[in-house]
Parts: sequence; structure tokens; C-alpha cells
Amino acid sequence: MKKIMLRRKEVMNHLPKEVRATAITKLGSVYVNRQPLKGVEGEEAKKLMNGMLDVGPDHADWPKYIKTFWANLTIKVPFEGIEFEVGVDKDGKPFNLDHYLKYRFALKHPYVADSEKELKGKQSFYFVDAEKDVRDKNKKVKIRKEADKEFIKASADEKKMDMLIRLLSKTNPSKLTRDQKENNLYDLKDKEPAKFLKLAIDKNLEMKAEIDEMVEFGVLRKVGNQVIYIDEVLGETTDDTIVYLRNKKNSGTLTILRAKLKEAIV
Repeated sequence: MKKIMLRRKEVMNHLPKEVRATAITKLGSVYVNRQPLKGVEGEEAKKLMNGMLDVGPDHADWPKYIKTFWANLTIKVPFEGIEFEVGVDKDGKPFNLDHYLKYRFALKHPYVADSEKELKGKQSFYFVDAEKDVRDKNKKVKIRKEADKEFIKASADEKKMDMLIRLLSKTNPSKLTRDQKENNLYDLKDKEPAKFLKLAIDKNLEMKAEIDEMVEFGVLRKVGNQVIYIDEVLGETTDDTIVYLRNKKNSGTLTILRAKLKEAIV
């Protein structure tokens, strides 16, 4: 069993809250490419909706009846919302077919957002999924936990701290004390743990930092995302440039770039 609530956005107007609370808003049919929006289609519709309509999937008028069903579908959403049972058994059969079809319809509807926080534009309805909220929060917790682990590793390696600070904040860490670097990196990790984690475990971290440093000291240039050496485009992106520089036939170019960087820093 799995329950999901469909609620409507509260519209603030001159009416008393008690009156607004008793109002019922309908989620009705919309047309996409001159066809009514369908919650389920094709073979899935045949499987789920066989026996619901006056004709079966093999009847010539099946498409017509399906079209009429979705064109006439309306979901009344009171102030407190409407709850759908959307669970399916081991064979994929919904425990409550009516609820399930309405849920699938609402899931595709352009006026329905996945959550209240994601409401935008003309969207007037949103889902409340307690299980999803728990999963989403736990995902964030796990990311923070992993980011903390990688921070502990990085803080023991000043060179890695330098690389992460450079790439995450676009600043040169050379003038910072070790304690300042650690504090700076902690703040960067705390502000954007997912971004920090992704970079901290990136196998190309060292070369990304090296390319960034080459750009800073004028050995390379960046125009948009392109990385350029003199007049030659080494890559359309940093990742492309890494592939180029790691190619053995371009080892000479990499040696030259590193020598120029060393001269520039001195």
C-alpha cells in the first residue's frame, strides 16, 4: 500500500479563510497535440483498463472510448486535498484502479507539481508524498555524511585542500595559512556538500586543478568553456582537455605547459 496526497495551492484573496477552505477546485482535462492528456497509454492502458469501458482493447472503437475517458476525467480537489492509493501488487495490478488512474493522470498534468516547493507558473496543484520526503531528506543526510568523510581525508592533505579550494571557490589558496585553508574548505563543503563530494572523489581532480592554475597564470586561455593554448583549441570543455592531455601523443604539449606554468609561478 502506498498513499499520495494531491493538494491545491491556496490562493489568497478577499474571501474569508473559512470560505476558501470549503471551495473545491477541479483538475480537468488538457489537450496535448490535439489529444486529451492520457495518464496511461498503449499496452499499459489495455492491461489496466480492460473491462472498464463498454468495449475491449480488441474492439475497433477502443481508441475512441479511451480518448473520451481521458477527455471527461475530472478530479475534485478540496482544500484539505485528496488522497490516492497508488500501490500495486507483485504483478503490477493497482490496489485501487480508480485512484491509480487519477494519480497517473495528475502525474503528467502540466498544472501539477511534484511538491509544494516545486510549484511554478500556472501550476495550481502539488503532490504530498510523505515517503518521498523521507527519502529525499535521507539522501541529503547521506551526501552530507560522505562529504564529511571526504573532508576529513582532504584536511590531512594540504595539496588536496589547495586543489579543492581552487576549483570550488575559483581563488588561489597559496596565500592562505593551513588553518585558513581548512576553515575555507569546511565552509565550502558545508554550503554545497553534493558539489564538494563530487569533486573530492573525482579521479581527474589533480589535472582539473592544474588546468585551472594554467589559466590563472596565462599559460592557457578559456573562451567560454573552450580551453586554448596560443591559437589551438585543446578541448571544448575542461573534460575534453583532460582527454587531450592524457593522450600519449600529446605528452610533449603537456610537458611544455607544465614547464611554462612552473616559470610563471616563479
